[in-house]
Amino acid sequence: PREEVAYVTCTYRETCIDQPDFLATIDLNPRSPCYCQVIHRLPMPNLKDELHSSGWSAGCTCFDSVTTKRNKLILPCLISSRIYVVDVGSQCRAPKLCKMIEPVDVFWKCNKGYLNVPRSLPNGDILIANMGDPAGNAKGGFIVLDGETFELKGNWENECEAPPSGYDFWYQPRHNVLISSAGVVPKRAGRGFCPNDLKKGVYGRRLNVWNLSCRSLIQCFDLGEDSLPLSVKFLHNPDAAEGYVSCALSGIVYRFYKCEANNWAVEEVIRIPAKDVTGWIMPKMPAFTVDLIISVDDRYLYLSNWLHGD
Repeated sequence: PREEVAYVTCTYRETCIDQPDFLATIDLNPRSPCYCQVIHRLPMPNLKDELHSSGWSAGCTCFDSVTTKRNKLILPCLISSRIYVVDVGSQCRAPKLCKMIEPVDVFWKCNKGYLNVPRSLPNGDILIANMGDPAGNAKGGFIVLDGETFELKGNWENECEAPPSGYDFWYQPRHNVLISSAGVVPKRAGRGFCPNDLKKGVYGRRLNVWNLSCRSLIQCFDLGEDSLPLSVKFLHNPDAAEGYVSCALSGIVYRFYKCEANNWAVEEVIRIPAKDVTGWIMPKMPAFTVDLIISVDDRYLYLSNWLHGD
């Protein structure tokens, strides 16, 4: 059935408004008098969290799992490293906070911080990618929540295999693979984009290939200095062994695909050139593709070409 509401994370960072972030509920029913309007706000109980990504507690968007009920929304916080669990099943138009995991628990149990993308694993647990350690140094990897109790279980990968940085990920169980992207050094990126950080290792460059069942890193692709690969998406068809990653600073989209046995390869498929500009912090403005979406029927790919504004 058609979705009747949408949930959007909203933040007050750098607005001089000292209020907590909130989850907005938006009416998507064209027949409703409130169509396309915010009909509910759920404020978080803390300040300066910076809600960023969100994800369902159950079900992946594959053709064979569309009946999975999604009644909890996972909201990791990029700056505070706190995790909120929101009940959207009891009252979908007025969701309520049902659990909170404090940063200190994430710091002590996982030595991780700066939490980003959550996704439900095939076994029902929830995997959350992180961007750094508690001090804000770059450190990739994942933490795991129990899929039923939402208790923090610990790290997903072996400590010795944590990549130097992290941001997003996607997986295909039928090919026993998880692909993750790089990110930025959190304590530097928190000050905003700075050209002086280029060529200093602040912006990531790796695409990582993991064995999903063994939780081990099996391949790495260097996509170039300051390429900053962010959004990763597999095709939705669970048999498909291919997907795409968008690189924010280089403006390149790569296709990754299984080429033989368990080996993977990448190829450039889209390049968005930087624009010549005046009055900006650099003479050339990169595309900064911050998000990538593939339609559920796998026919179309959409990019958020953020700095260029399309």
